[in-house]
Amino acid sequence: MKPYLAGLDLAGRRVVVVGAGTVAQRRLPRLIAAGADVLLVAPEATTAVEAMATAGELRWDVRGYLEGDLEGAWYALACSSEPAVNAAVAAEAQRRRVFCVRADDATGGSALTPATGEHEGLLIGVLAGRRPRRAAAVRETLLDALRTGVVDDAPDADSDADEHITTPGVALVGAGPGDPDLITVRGRRLLARADVVLADRLAPRELLDELGAHVTVIDAAKVPYGRAMAQEQINAQLIEHARAGRFVVRLKGGDPYVFGRGFEEVLACAAAGVPVTVVPGITSAISVPAAAGIPVTHRGVTQEFVVVSGHVAPSDPTSLVDWSALGRLRGTLVLLMAVERIGVFADTLLAYGRAPDTPVAVIVNGTLSDQRVVRCTLRDVAGSVAAARIRPPAVVVIGPVVALRGP
Repeated sequence: MKPYLAGLDLAGRRVVVVGAGTVAQRRLPRLIAAGADVLLVAPEATTAVEAMATAGELRWDVRGYLEGDLEGAWYALACSSEPAVNAAVAAEAQRRRVFCVRADDATGGSALTPATGEHEGLLIGVLAGRRPRRAAAVRETLLDALRTGVVDDAPDADSDADEHITTPGVALVGAGPGDPDLITVRGRRLLARADVVLADRLAPRELLDELGAHVTVIDAAKVPYGRAMAQEQINAQLIEHARAGRFVVRLKGGDPYVFGRGFEEVLACAAAGVPVTVVPGITSAISVPAAAGIPVTHRGVTQEFVVVSGHVAPSDPTSLVDWSALGRLRGTLVLLMAVERIGVFADTLLAYGRAPDTPVAVIVNGTLSDQRVVRCTLRDVAGSVAAARIRPPAVVVIGPVVALRGP
């Protein structure tokens, strides 16, 4: 077969899939995303495929294949575990002039499924004859080049879809908990296209080393109880550079909306008429405990977790936290920005009923090579933090999950 590679508009058009095993499970999501009217024919299905049917994403006839099932179809996939059934489906497709992919025998159908991948509106399909591993490897190489900015998929001003993301404006990018590999693919891609970067102190520093010499980097760090660029000045810088025709990335540690003042920056840009793209990040509240071997939830141990900012004391009139409710909490409590006041927080939780022997972990420089974990109890956490000379950034985890030990 010397295939002709083409894109099919399947929106609202009948696609028949015979078989509902793992092969169909891999193919169905993209058909559904394309808006196809999917008829699934199979006596049984994997759990994931059954869930698609239950959700109404496709119609499932719970039975074996019958001659005539391809009536009205535009496209067919023979994914049964029985070669004879796949051969019958391919034969009917041939008679009806319906293109058909035969999963068990590429030469037995009239179409091939390429190794596909999507990157911000760009759909890539690679065919390598009967060498699917080669096709997959080439696809991954291309996608990786796009993700890292090695290949520019928008070389001129008239190119399509995602060019608007990197025209003058602001991208608010969550850079993750500290390890530069934990920024999202989209975040890294937009960072590679930046003209100006306003970087937080907790954003991975290694990411800045990857920037070109032409990129202006502005230090927007906030040191706890120390030097800090005023939020109003940060907002003004974002607006000023975007209005000057530059693409600005606001690079923030963790997720920009988790105690990061990200929405304040979005509102300021919106008020100034500056377009903003928000790229969520991996929050340290969940990822740092995970990196230290602590799940914030675990079946039979806790059914809740609460994330609280420790930037103000419980007695502060500006505090919006119900500390009495947290004292009664039986699940997991994650405190961010709490190192300086950990003694006050511990005393408050104890006063409101939290058990003195509640396990506590204080994780310093989470996900980085110098990560440290101090384990103690709520009763002695203040002394342990002082003895270990812990300084921010650190994440405090309080609750029975801290006592769990993995392999």
